[in-house]
Amino acid sequence: MKLVAGLSGLALCAVAFGSQAQSWTPPAPEARCPSKWGAADVRGAANLQNAQQVLKAAGLIRTGEVIELGRTLSSDIPLFGTRKFEIHLKRTGPSLGSNQRRSNEELIFTELGQVGTQFDMFPHQTIGDMTYNCVKIDDIATRGGFTKMGVDGIGMLFTRGLLIDVAALKGVDMLQAGYEITPDDLQGALKRQNLSIQPGDAVLIHSGFGKLWGVDNAKYNATTPGIGAPAAEWLAKQDVMLIGADTFGVEVAPNPDKAISLPVHQIALVVNGIFLLENMKLDELAAKNIHQFAFAVQPLKIKGGTGSTVAPVAIH
Repeated sequence: MKLVAGLSGLALCAVAFGSQAQSWTPPAPEARCPSKWGAADVRGAANLQNAQQVLKAAGLIRTGEVIELGRTLSSDIPLFGTRKFEIHLKRTGPSLGSNQRRSNEELIFTELGQVGTQFDMFPHQTIGDMTYNCVKIDDIATRGGFTKMGVDGIGMLFTRGLLIDVAALKGVDMLQAGYEITPDDLQGALKRQNLSIQPGDAVLIHSGFGKLWGVDNAKYNATTPGIGAPAAEWLAKQDVMLIGADTFGVEVAPNPDKAISLPVHQIALVVNGIFLLENMKLDELAAKNIHQFAFAVQPLKIKGGTGSTVAPVAIH
């Protein structure tokens, strides 16, 4: 009896340890595919945009004020990992004609899909060898880009934007590095703002961490606050089109669960076909207490690209 009890106790400890070691497990292919838009779908949450959605968003414009939510690209911006951004001016020739016309251009060396304020497309992330809708990466990857689900296939997204100000909920200018934003935090901030999420919304989460951009790039690129897996799954259940934030990855990084790596990217992009928008400039919206607005973003037409640097706007 003592041996059985001891083994049972060890088993319970093993279960408890296992659940702690991996707090989120990717759903099996048969549980996540085909997507709710069908096995052939490549647009994911962009399917939520229609004429009615656009008109509803346009109806939120009251003053005509346009607030830029994108960062300026330069050689001194925070860059994640080994990404680069280099700009080199190019004078293209001597004075021409009696009017002495000269011209200037530039050469830019960068990962154009993954620098600055960046829009993530589905093939940017996988679960194993599969991206959104259980498409195998090897079946669509070429030297010149992806043959399916490239960012060039999305186009303009124009929808209702919703700022969820978690920093304000907590009464701070900036959430602490490594803070995991929970579903309760999101719901508490929405209640404080007297708003609720509607299908097709672009949800932007203000942590205040964007204050470090260009001020302390090393800290900005280290441990960041952000949503965890439970918050991402809650947002997915609300049928949002896009999740954005003023951090480099939208999600808490590193994840408090050391056994998993960037699960929110998988939950959003791979499992649910929801776009991510990183490195946003949200301080002005937060300072002006503008929590709902018309939101517009258009990725560059990078054929077969994993994402795009973008310059989104809020129109109030």
